[in-house]
Amino acid sequence: MKFSHVIVAGIVLMLLLGGCSQAAPVEKGSTQGALKIKDFADRTLSFDESPQRIVSLSTGDMSIIYALGGEVVGRPTTDLPDNLQKAKSVQTIGTTHQYDVELITSLKPDVVLGNEQLNSKDISTIEGIGSQLLLTSANSVKDIQRQISLFGDLLGKQQKAKALNDQIDQRKKQVKPPKKKVKTLVVYGAPGTYMAALPHSLSGDLLHIAGGANIAENEPALEKFPQYAQINAEKVIEADPDLILLMTHSKPEDVKAGFMSEMKQNAAWHDVSAVKNGHVEILPSDLFGTNPGAEVIRAIDELEKRLKRLSS
Repeated sequence: MKFSHVIVAGIVLMLLLGGCSQAAPVEKGSTQGALKIKDFADRTLSFDESPQRIVSLSTGDMSIIYALGGEVVGRPTTDLPDNLQKAKSVQTIGTTHQYDVELITSLKPDVVLGNEQLNSKDISTIEGIGSQLLLTSANSVKDIQRQISLFGDLLGKQQKAKALNDQIDQRKKQVKPPKKKVKTLVVYGAPGTYMAALPHSLSGDLLHIAGGANIAENEPALEKFPQYAQINAEKVIEADPDLILLMTHSKPEDVKAGFMSEMKQNAAWHDVSAVKNGHVEILPSDLFGTNPGAEVIRAIDELEKRLKRLSS
């Protein structure tokens, strides 16, 4: 039996949110175009000074901006994680895949932060309202660290950006591999849609950093979403994962119920160690349902804790 792999772009896009930057330090009396930023699409954006009016299309980008001491004037229309509750009153403008151009125009942004894969088509639209579109992505922890460096350059907060990246590097070094290999399947899901995270996805990279063994590492990538693979039940059963982790952007309990229902259609799932031992678990949506941004250390903590519990 194979799980359905009907892909709904609006569901998956938040996971794909995830390069290098070059910028001159911001100085008083800077001349036109003194601040130059190279985004993940290798485009150079020029500013007279550090942008003051920023619109973010994702909470991950927004998280980094606030961690560096900045603010936004427009934010995504979604529930905010705890670390961004201070921005609850900020004007909502839609999402990465569907935003309100008129609302963004009314905010008169100096720059709009978007996703390289999803928003490249929107460059002319944003430039047409007198702003600039800065594109990034986050398919690995290194990508997030590159975002941090880039936004540090954008805000003139290079020292804060370096300090945050140093904290992430230090946390990665502190990870102690589990005492025994924990075979893990990481699933992104919504009712009727389930995909396995590959090693070159953000969640797959986080699993690797935490010391987990990804049973989907050799599965073929989906054409439209190459960070993920179709779930092949027979191969999963053969690999016999110790742990199945579910991540979703919303309604986690519904997703888990749907996933368990799918598994019941094949009795062989009942003998999979993760199912038999009750280790089908839901990951926090603010850390895994989307780019966690500056909270990526907490995502590492979460995975390390779950792996250690099963390896002790």
